[in-house]
Amino acid sequence: MLRLTWVQPEDLLGHELRQAAQDGRDASAVAARWRAAGGHGAPARAGASPGPAPRSLRRLAEDLLDELAGLPCPSADAEPTDLGRIKELCPHWPAPAGRLAPDPARLEAAWLGRAAGCLLGKPVEKLPLDGIRRLARATGNWPLTTYFTARGVPGELAAAYPWNRRSAATSLAENIDGMPEDDDLDYPLLNLLLLQRHGRAFTTADVARLWLDELPAGRAFTAERVAYRNLLAGLEPPDTARHRNPFREWIGALIRADLHGWTHPGDPAAAAEQAHRDAVLTHTGNGVYAAMFAAAVIAAAASGTHDVHACLAAGLTVVPPGSRLATAVREAVALAASHDDFDTVVDALHARYDRTHHWVHAVPNTALIAAALTHADGDFAGSVCRAVSGGWDTDSNGATAGGVAALLAGAPAALPPRFTAPLKNRLATSVADFDGTGFDTLAHLTHREATRP
Repeated sequence: MLRLTWVQPEDLLGHELRQAAQDGRDASAVAARWRAAGGHGAPARAGASPGPAPRSLRRLAEDLLDELAGLPCPSADAEPTDLGRIKELCPHWPAPAGRLAPDPARLEAAWLGRAAGCLLGKPVEKLPLDGIRRLARATGNWPLTTYFTARGVPGELAAAYPWNRRSAATSLAENIDGMPEDDDLDYPLLNLLLLQRHGRAFTTADVARLWLDELPAGRAFTAERVAYRNLLAGLEPPDTARHRNPFREWIGALIRADLHGWTHPGDPAAAAEQAHRDAVLTHTGNGVYAAMFAAAVIAAAASGTHDVHACLAAGLTVVPPGSRLATAVREAVALAASHDDFDTVVDALHARYDRTHHWVHAVPNTALIAAALTHADGDFAGSVCRAVSGGWDTDSNGATAGGVAALLAGAPAALPPRFTAPLKNRLATSVADFDGTGFDTLAHLTHREATRP
């Protein structure tokens, strides 16, 4: 039986009820009707419940999703999606900066760092925090310092916390052979294609057309998969992000932000605006802010003139300060700055968010990335290992933290060979003609787009 993930109405409703609670919408009556009809909650970690719901329950889920969308949202004014309104709420929105040419070596380091951080997190994606810690400790790799291995893991522990099924064969220390395909690398490639075809003046509609041409539907997940479905149903942006899309504040737009920062070194405002045009295809509110924050941080880091703390501060200038995302990042940075033990920081973040947020939601994951970079003082190995050891969306967090820290390191030679050598300067992907491309070539292509008139 084909059970397509992230689109089943009976599963979407549980996620939307949780999003309603985060928004402050009163969904109690809808939740009561759903439970009375026999409806279940959202799957805890998987993309779909094991079996389909009866037709009557599925139709009810669709009706209730639409009803939830019409509920008054108390947080709407403080968390707009419109770029003009976002700027109005940001008192320290950065001034436009002149065009700078990025350092090609710095760009190659960024591609490598993003790949290595992603690869570090791939085998433990979806595992609970306790499982990640126990697996690493069983092999003497805690605190985390390098790629995970299955060698030496007791059988009962491996059975209790199985490696990510899709990644175990390509992302453990003993079997890494180049960078395997991952959506955290596919999206930077798609955005490279986007700039090659449309330049910096691309529109959200251009992003949508590119996806339909170049992104296999099966390679899109959560908000991206729902938006893809909405495109095929005839909806246009920004409705693609809003219609029956409970994942609209999850991490998907953030993982698409790197190219926007890489091609605007020293110009966080331009990077954030470009990320916004990309993000609104699939996301709203805090999901968009996460992408803008990441793009601005990366743009600051790409300049080569700021430390990690200044880069994170630059990221906050493009996010409404009263938003949940800005609040979470500020709190995470302060937490990381006040504790020597990063496990203490992670435990506090999990205590704050585990009961209320899905493990792929943008708010806790962005907070964890900021905490990891702060606590490691921007050091590459320290940043990626902290980001992955904190759990939640491990490969995405490792990728973003790795890309930022690698920019700060400045060159491929500045990254530890234990992370970069297994990549073999080779990337696997289903995007266009990029399969097997080297990171040096990708850096050259990125530099070309960053310097194109």
